[in-house]
Amino acid sequence: MNIEIVENYDEMSKLAAEIVEKQVVKNPRSILGLATGSTPMGLYSNMIEGFKNRGISYKQVRTINLDEYLGLNRNHPNSYHSFMHENLFKHLDIQMRNTYLPEGQAASVDEECMRYEALLDRIGPVHLQILGMGTNGHIGFNEPGTPEDSLTHCIELDESTRNSNARFFDSLDEVPTHAITMGIESILKSDKILLLVSGKEKAQAVKMLMEEPISEDFPASFLWKHEDVTFIVDQDAYHLVETERQ
Repeated sequence: MNIEIVENYDEMSKLAAEIVEKQVVKNPRSILGLATGSTPMGLYSNMIEGFKNRGISYKQVRTINLDEYLGLNRNHPNSYHSFMHENLFKHLDIQMRNTYLPEGQAASVDEECMRYEALLDRIGPVHLQILGMGTNGHIGFNEPGTPEDSLTHCIELDESTRNSNARFFDSLDEVPTHAITMGIESILKSDKILLLVSGKEKAQAVKMLMEEPISEDFPASFLWKHEDVTFIVDQDAYHLVETERQ
């Protein structure tokens, strides 16, 4: 794991965008694995700026997202379909037919999980997968206890995850209890992984990632088994590790 410690969220987002843009310039037909939530927002803003001001084109790029809430219509304002459209896709020259997310209102959840995993295998492997990390170590929506060999599946969200995401909804009661997510094995199929972590609230999770053994109790720990992970972390998130090493 290549660890890049930066000053703050803005520096993390800028460096992440440079890595994404380098990948797209090198291979204009790149497959990017994308994430949602507050962590990648700065990255996506920088990608939009790169498209508008640095001539970076996403016209041939394909994207495949990690997850989607179960039960939300794709047009729901808090669905990840809506999130990606509003915060990235509509601002780029990407072709919408080349963007993929799980279907949160699929008639059969099991069939949708199998369909999405098959899609990943058909168009993949992902060249560069973007990840955030939850305070409990989840990646995608793979909560603690998710096995290493998990493929795309439906998972019940931990209360800590629902509480963290409640800020995007009018109330906690509106936050879905389940989601469809790529599994650990699905994520580790990627050629390269870019893990982004920022903020003091993630400091304990970063400490665990750096110091605890690999375990399904902390899903992000499985990233140590991948041969090409770049971990960009800001000072606030890394400070507990630095304190103990001084």
